[in-house]
Amino acid sequence: MGRGRVPTSSNIDAATFHQFFNSKVNGVRNSTAGAPSPLFTPVPPGYEFFEFQPITADDVAAVVRALPDKQCASDPMPTRLLKDSIDVLTPYYVELFNRSMSSGVVPSVYKAAHITPLLKKADLDPNDVSSYRPISNLPVLSKLLERLVAKQLTQYLESSKLLPALQSAYRVHHSTETAVLKIQSDILHALDSGDLAALTLLDMSAAFDTVDHETLLHRLKESFGLHGAALRWFSSFVSGRTQFVRCNASKSTPTLVLYGVPQGAILSPILFLLYTADLLRIVERHNLRPHMYADDMQIYGFCSPTNTTSLEEQISSCIDEVSVWLRSNRLQLNTAKTEVLWCASSRRLHHIPKTPLRVGTDAVFPVAVVRNLGIYMDADASMTTHITKTVCSCFGVLRQIRGIRRSVTRPVLQSLIVALVLTRLDYGNALLVGLPQQQLAKSQSVLHAAARLIYGARKFDNITPLLLDLHWLPTSRRIEFKLAVITFRCLHGLAPSYLSDQLQRVTDLESRQRLRSASTTELTIPRARLITVGDRAFPVAAPRIWNSLPPNIVLSTSLATFKRHLKTHFFVLSYRR
Repeated sequence: MGRGRVPTSSNIDAATFHQFFNSKVNGVRNSTAGAPSPLFTPVPPGYEFFEFQPITADDVAAVVRALPDKQCASDPMPTRLLKDSIDVLTPYYVELFNRSMSSGVVPSVYKAAHITPLLKKADLDPNDVSSYRPISNLPVLSKLLERLVAKQLTQYLESSKLLPALQSAYRVHHSTETAVLKIQSDILHALDSGDLAALTLLDMSAAFDTVDHETLLHRLKESFGLHGAALRWFSSFVSGRTQFVRCNASKSTPTLVLYGVPQGAILSPILFLLYTADLLRIVERHNLRPHMYADDMQIYGFCSPTNTTSLEEQISSCIDEVSVWLRSNRLQLNTAKTEVLWCASSRRLHHIPKTPLRVGTDAVFPVAVVRNLGIYMDADASMTTHITKTVCSCFGVLRQIRGIRRSVTRPVLQSLIVALVLTRLDYGNALLVGLPQQQLAKSQSVLHAAARLIYGARKFDNITPLLLDLHWLPTSRRIEFKLAVITFRCLHGLAPSYLSDQLQRVTDLESRQRLRSASTTELTIPRARLITVGDRAFPVAAPRIWNSLPPNIVLSTSLATFKRHLKTHFFVLSYRR
């Protein structure tokens, strides 16, 4: 199908890659050399983490069995063989990992990585060294140890409520979809009240690779309460690391890694989240709303149509302080990738300012569309671009699959379409709730084309029997299904707090507690002014869908049971005669 990764250019050798990656980090370090010393937010009293708890054979076996079947070139055995032999090897790994965690020492062999240059985007020039990012390949035993450490660290941070609430990367129950759903919901609520919204997307240059080790360890101690053997272990983890680049048939000379956390390590994302947690507080001090996904930072705010200049100054001032904080922590804002999107309802689009936003010393002009964590957002909040791009992408994949349809069986063909087309079609579809059927018809056409491809049907054949046989829900029901599942997660502690906090049970209202409805499973539906805007916001759309479900579905005791009953319910509603 021609879907393989774009190979690394043979015109660039390993030494050139290694030199570029090092020079990029050194460039950021040099540009931030004169910055003031970083400040640290003190951890609340009573929160301390001194040592890791001893792990058991069951802990190690569970982590090993969950490993994907891939390995690093430095691994002494294939991962599949490791998983098959885990019963024999477990006692040795338990002893080894417990000694590392209790002594605060990470074996040096676990800190030797070979770097694989990975093209950032498929449409970038493969002959340009700046088109690549460094991905660290580490031994599988190193990742096992990291997973065990990450589990205990995360448990401590979550139980202490020290994790930043509006950081959605690399956290259970959080995703790019939940992040954008939160942002879009806030924007729709503002537009419904007659305001304009300004969304600024910020990016950092080589953020993971420029983390300062001394600052990171000091922040773990002062802001998150790590001490003793636990802090010594993380000090050992980030220090003394070596790396070399391997690509094609060439290999560079290993060098010592003085800065950064390795992209590809299990713990690196968690450490980066903790390193940048204070950025969210800076934005909130400026009375703006932040959201972060790893090193992608979003700042947004609202204003009346007559007060756009004031909001622009507010955002610029906030970005100035963010930039100062980044420099103090040896990170750098990438202004070349900064984007600004003004949003307004269709009747107020003429109020959107055309003047540029000041970002440091640069002027960034507003755009009509931004790609936010893989989801396209339009200035009029119509989601038209996202639907168009998604449909085009899906039809492109279907054309590729059509070329091999005679070489595979029907079940394989169906599996390919589900994996490569339907997952793409459903990504971000919770943001499409409340849109006109005319817009959703484009997405429905993808389902029709996919069904006809699986069964070899002609263009004008009746599509309903095919969809019935495949048990596929139509587009509108797929959107409702996604929102209902998110709502179930919110009500059962399986979703981010920034979504679950927007929902309120009727039974929680003091004015309803003495009424017959006090025993209901319904959620309160906030009032919205515009059907085309306010009714699409998550706090309005999700309760409306939830309240329409039969009691036997909303009372499901598990997510799997809920999904099964929900799909059956929607399927009957969609195709009943």
